Amino acid sequence: VKCGWCVLGACLTRYDGWLLAGVLCAAAVWAVVVARQNTIRVGAAKFILLASIGPLLWLGYNAIVYRNALEFANGPYSARSIEQHKTALSASSPHPGWHNLPVSFSYFFKSAEDNIGQGKLQIAWTIVLIAGAVIILAWDRKLWPLLLLAVPMAFYTLSVAYGNIPIYLPIWWPFSYYNVRFGLEMIPAFAIALALVVHVLSTRIRKPSGPIAAALSGVALMAVSYGLVWRAQPICYGEASINSRSRIALDQALASTLLKLPRDSTLLMYLGDHVGALQDAGIPLRRAINEGNHRPWKTPSDPEGLWERALADPRKYVDYVISIDDDAVAEHVGRNDLTSMVVIRTIGQPTATIYWTHRSAGNQAR
Repeated sequence: VKCGWCVLGACLTRYDGWLLAGVLCAAAVWAVVVARQNTIRVGAAKFILLASIGPLLWLGYNAIVYRNALEFANGPYSARSIEQHKTALSASSPHPGWHNLPVSFSYFFKSAEDNIGQGKLQIAWTIVLIAGAVIILAWDRKLWPLLLLAVPMAFYTLSVAYGNIPIYLPIWWPFSYYNVRFGLEMIPAFAIALALVVHVLSTRIRKPSGPIAAALSGVALMAVSYGLVWRAQPICYGEASINSRSRIALDQALASTLLKLPRDSTLLMYLGDHVGALQDAGIPLRRAINEGNHRPWKTPSDPEGLWERALADPRKYVDYVISIDDDAVAEHVGRNDLTSMVVIRTIGQPTATIYWTHRSAGNQAR
């Protein structure tokens, strides 16, 4: 039952929990039906029930709120839609590993190696992982559940190949950073594999110093790997730093301008990419009409929604319009009756423009 609650939490946290739940449920059914372990029949049934609740709750939520149980998979904010939009804008080919399982696996496993070590130490960790898998398979069947630590390999390989989930690495095409954090999920597998290898070596080496030597070797591998990763900068930190640098610059520049607007003024702004500007300026979301102000089950748009009505006639609803090139505001708001006040340009980011709607003459910028 405790395992069922844990898997339920995993399903409500990340989608890879769904695959884990499926594998564990299949294992529970196999244990009861094939292996005929009748003593666990009741416990297995409770586990399967709990593990199934997570996906059912999420599907039900999407069905109620969006009128589409698969909104998270095929809706406008799904990974597939976002990836297709990026590909269309850049006129580029699909990401590496698209419909190619070997390439998808190589990108995921390389991201795992980049998270665990640097340089030739990655080879050492790969050998340790393979050795650990061999030990699990050959040593004792009671260790076989540890093979579940390899579930992320299957999930992310399939996701990259068929789920519109790219992984970009700085040393492989397209020489960038994206989703390198996925490799973090293999760290438990590396850790368990190292522990098993050290244990086997300590029991097989007959010299009195064997156990100490094996333990010190394991500690040395961890320490050197940690030191080299720290010196080179952890790759996940590198992704966060590089990919957010220009975005943060625009957020800060926009925030400094928003601070000059009247404190009671209302805004029309798409918040999907630069909500940090409002946070930096201390502007509460209740003062900004945004893409969340409509009924999501009304697709492809909600003509009666506040968001759509404000886009059609911003002068009626807000004092200022923040338009960022290529966002929904820039695409739908007519600018003929608006006065451009400030144009903000930063390196690597689209241009942001603040318009005054003339809704109230007293709401001019100070």
